[in-house]
Amino acid sequence: MLRLLHISLMLFAMLFASPPAVAADAPAGSVRVIEIDGIIGPATASFVAQQLESAEAAGDRLLVLRMDTPGGLDSAMREIIRGILASPVPVATFVHPEGARAASAGTYILYASHIAAMAPATNLGAATPVAIGMSPGGDGGPQPPAEPGGEQGKEKAAKPQTGSAMERKAVNDATAYLRSLAELRGRDLEFAEKAVVEAASLSSTQALQAGVIDLVAEDLPSLLAQLDGREIEVHGKTVTLATADAEVLVVQPDWKLRLLGALANPQLAIVLMMIGIYGLFFEFTSPGFGVPGVAGAICLLVALYALHMLPVNWVGVALIAFGAALMVAEAFLPSFGALGVGGLVAFVLGGLFLIDSQLPAFGLSVPFL
Repeated sequence: MLRLLHISLMLFAMLFASPPAVAADAPAGSVRVIEIDGIIGPATASFVAQQLESAEAAGDRLLVLRMDTPGGLDSAMREIIRGILASPVPVATFVHPEGARAASAGTYILYASHIAAMAPATNLGAATPVAIGMSPGGDGGPQPPAEPGGEQGKEKAAKPQTGSAMERKAVNDATAYLRSLAELRGRDLEFAEKAVVEAASLSSTQALQAGVIDLVAEDLPSLLAQLDGREIEVHGKTVTLATADAEVLVVQPDWKLRLLGALANPQLAIVLMMIGIYGLFFEFTSPGFGVPGVAGAICLLVALYALHMLPVNWVGVALIAFGAALMVAEAFLPSFGALGVGGLVAFVLGGLFLIDSQLPAFGLSVPFL
């Protein structure tokens, strides 16, 4: 069994230690285009960081971050923003195509970029932190309606209520963070605060009028045409963009990053965990066959890696492991179903508590469990 586990560890290391693919033969002075499409997670942050390094090494004129996102994890968002702020290559975030959005974490990234652009019929905003379980601008409970002209209504309009001290800390931290990005890039401060405190949103036209973004462009050629000759500041130096004749290099994530993105799925993680547990169980109870042990060890290692990339509540992981142990024990210690039922209850509760986030894409549904 130790030999099988050793083989599994070697396969796992080979899978995730291979060098990341980088766009080859990138001509000097190119405009590099990458995409954020969907939830922002660790795989997204890794891809953006990789391409920022490649853009610097290749001497690219501009990196365009084409974005359509409902938001994502705070840690991944901040990693992307740190990369943008440290990049010597100008970064233009472009909310595209029509109908796309830069909500929540996307708004922060848009504010942090050297150039903020949007396509028509797109929107940004709703940047209130939601992973802490709060409702924007309120304490989460029903509030009596205030008279529009009354003192109560004026007071609430001037100072939105935020429930607990923890919620206020999160909102104040997010507000200060977005405000600091707005000050750095010379963007509208008023909307930055409203986007966090009131979950306010703007269309592309409204954002341009309010000074939140720099321009509206229908597509990538239009964006590059408008940016040509524009002067921006990068690390205290004035840079004149020359994008009209630049070659456009569209870079797609390599297989490793696509795999990591697929693994950041709680349903897949929990299925792999159960396959791993039962694979090892069958190997221990029927030694010598080999396949269940190898498959189980690989699945369990991949599941643990997937959980590492997710906002995991480790109490949920412990409950799932305890539930699986009880169900396995039922096979050896007949208890008229008591251990099996207890294991099932612990497993379901662990699944419900597993993901410590209210972002829909990172949650586990009750029907799935």
